[in-house]
Amino acid sequence: MPLIVLEGIDGCGKSTQIERLATRLVERGIRPRRLREPGGTVLGEQVRTLLLDQATDACPTAELFGYLTARAQLCQAVIKPALNRGEVILLDRFWYSTMAYQAYGLGLDPRLVRAAIDLALDGLHADLALWLRITPDIALQRRAAARGEDRIEARGLAYQQRVHDGYAILADAGELLTINAEREPDAIFADIWTALEPLL
Repeated sequence: MPLIVLEGIDGCGKSTQIERLATRLVERGIRPRRLREPGGTVLGEQVRTLLLDQATDACPTAELFGYLTARAQLCQAVIKPALNRGEVILLDRFWYSTMAYQAYGLGLDPRLVRAAIDLALDGLHADLALWLRITPDIALQRRAAARGEDRIEARGLAYQQRVHDGYAILADAGELLTINAEREPDAIFADIWTALEPLL
């Protein structure tokens, strides 16, 4: 069964669409496992709390390895065993976020970041990775209406634009399938389901 990843800057609607996907899959008789990065394990959730805390002071390299620590544990302890059991996994963020946020967003060398990512993944890959594309200013409006900002979101529009551009680089390289997320949720979901259904 497949590993499905939804990516995008905060405010793009990942959580909403994963909820919809989970509901549709259950209707089809499939109970997906929903996971998030960082998170999904005790270690991952502890790292998540630390990384998103406004009080945390971490240089870009330290931040990178925090995310990689959580990912390595999630891949080995949860994702690989679940896939071996034939489960469908819906994953909110994966290694694409690390490239977008830490490499392109913070200016770390993309080649070195990719090498570190590969070590954490240990051969694991997504069967479908979707980028919910939305401009940073629209995403900011959505976040402001919903909640406050965490440590990463508080870096401002210029940083979010670099992250957005990083995602675009990955999409242009064929590593992400782009979904226009500036539309109504029903239209977004229809495109997501069209991309996912053949894998089932």
